[in-house]
Amino acid sequence: MSRFLHTMIRVGDLDRSVRFYTEQLGMRELRRSDVPDGKYTLAFVGYGDEANDTVLELTYNYGTDRYEQGTAFGHLAVGVPDVAAACERMRKTGVKITREPGPVKFGTTVIAFIEDPDGYKIELIQRS
Repeated sequence: MSRFLHTMIRVGDLDRSVRFYTEQLGMRELRRSDVPDGKYTLAFVGYGDEANDTVLELTYNYGTDRYEQGTAFGHLAVGVPDVAAACERMRKTGVKITREPGPVKFGTTVIAFIEDPDGYKIELIQRS
């Protein structure tokens, strides 16, 4: 049986990114592996274990502190119980809100967009 395992994004400061995903979005760091011969470190974060849940792989390549986002990548999406409350909490800690909470255009689902420390867009979707 096939299933979606993880999404990988490259980050400029691994500890900063792990802090963001754990402290702001409530994920847990599941595992980390440093590969000195390959000059990179991986950290996997998520809401559940990798055996059952899709997770996010954060890749830090030694000596690279920023990446160009390009135009192909869109965003990550995270379900939260209250988008407005999540944005208010994150705003107080300096998280950049790029689209304020409100209904999606031509619909009723409440969403907002934030950015992680590397500029990746994250859509917050209200889920009861």
